[in-house]
This record gives sequence, structure tokens and C-alpha cells, in this order.
Amino acid sequence: MVELVAGYERASGFDVPGTYAGLVLDHFNVGDLTAYLMGEPESAYRANRGVIALLGCDCGEVGCWPLESRVVLEKDLVTWRGFTQPFRPQRDYGSFGPITFRRNQYDRAVREAAAAVSEREAH
Repeated sequence: MVELVAGYERASGFDVPGTYAGLVLDHFNVGDLTAYLMGEPESAYRANRGVIALLGCDCGEVGCWPLESRVVLEKDLVTWRGFTQPFRPQRDYGSFGPITFRRNQYDRAVREAAAAVSEREAH
């Protein structure tokens, strides 16, 4: 995901392109990871805007430089769309994405991620 966004940002001529990293859950408490990744409103990062942070800053802090998206759930599909960089609101990500997953694959990946986090926290 970092490479996809970095390529888009470079091609678009954005300043500081691709300075993202994955979410560091030790520094970013999302609460219920499953609810978060499903974009449930009460669990969403910046819930009032209905988005989740998919990536954080390469320094490890989500609030420093997040890439945000809405999560759209359908019967057979999950779509990430409406990408934004809140610290550069003038950036247009309209032609980036949407990124669509088969619902069963997304659900499985979310369950596996949540299980891995739970297991790590138990130790």
C-alpha cells in the first residue's frame, strides 16, 4: 500500500510523497481492530468524518501524517475509497483507487490480523 500511494503521489507532483508506514498498534490504540477495519462508525478514526487511517507516518505516529479512507461494505465486496491526507487537504486523490477486495477474503484477513494482535497482547 505504501508503494502504491508513493507512486501516485510522486506522479501527481505532491510534496513529501510516500512518507507513510503501516499502523503501529503499540502507538495507535484502535480499540476493537475488527470494528476499526470494517469502518464501523463508532470505531472509525476521526469517527465524525467516517474514515479510518490506513497508513501512518513513517515516524510511527498516525496523527503525524495519516492516509485516510472510507470503508464501504457490501455483500460481496469491501472497498476503500475517498482517500485523503488531512494535512494536505488540497491534494486530490480522486483518481487513486478505489481499492476493492472480495468480502470473504477481507473478512478472513481482518480476523487473522485481530487474532495475531490478541495473541501478541496475551504474551
